[in-house]
Amino acid sequence: MRMLETISEQRLHGGVQGFYRHHSEACAGPMRFAVYQPPQAARQLCPVLYFLAGLACSEETATIKAGAQRLAAELGLVLVMPDTSPRATGIDGATGDWEFGEGAGFYVDATVAPWSSRFRMHSYVADELPALIAAQFPVDTSRSGICGHSMGGHGALTIALKHPRRYRSVSAFAPIVAPSQVPWGRKALPRYLGDDSAAWADYDACELVRRQTFSGTILIDQGDADSFLEAQLKPELFDQACAEAGQPLLLRRHAGYDHSYWFIASFIEDHLRHHAGTLLP
Repeated sequence: MRMLETISEQRLHGGVQGFYRHHSEACAGPMRFAVYQPPQAARQLCPVLYFLAGLACSEETATIKAGAQRLAAELGLVLVMPDTSPRATGIDGATGDWEFGEGAGFYVDATVAPWSSRFRMHSYVADELPALIAAQFPVDTSRSGICGHSMGGHGALTIALKHPRRYRSVSAFAPIVAPSQVPWGRKALPRYLGDDSAAWADYDACELVRRQTFSGTILIDQGDADSFLEAQLKPELFDQACAEAGQPLLLRRHAGYDHSYWFIASFIEDHLRHHAGTLLP
């Protein structure tokens, strides 16, 4: 196992909030992530919840803005917030566009050069990072959940649907549920995966749920004042796909809420309790 570098650690709600760096084999370079260890982690293995952030975000975004640690401390949940892509890749075109490249890895394993050399966020989040967390932190990997926002909601849904036995629970805030059909996805997926739309379907929650359902109820919260709702998010498409596949889905719409972390902070407690209902004894 590669050496883990501690960037910082602080006491928080009786536990420890830390930021870390390590060399990633999947992404062929350094990757950063945040971990909150609740007080219970000092004496026992705890369930773990991964939170995937959205476009232009990092491992700091949800860690600082979501306000999840207070209830995680009460419930005994370890929180893991990875970065959204490799950084300082030196790839031409990887910076300068918040919708693509660094900060916008879309949680896919790129197959097209030059992106395929570094942008392998699906393998990183689904395989490499959990192995590192299990080796370095007091977590019970048999009790894992995954959550995310926007692009990260897309990541949480697709990773859970592609690996349904690895996660007991999944939820999302304002997720991109059909990237094959919306501008954000149609901009990123061809550049990462090539022009064959069949490859895009492997990272499209609407397509995946028709192939493989998840064992539990999927929770999605969506604000109806979200400026991206009609053009980019289209939760009704996932609602329809789940109905056709027989996938239990709790899709909640909230009047007046937008796409920001004010929205996430308002409902993060519901999501933690959703996961705790499955992950805790």
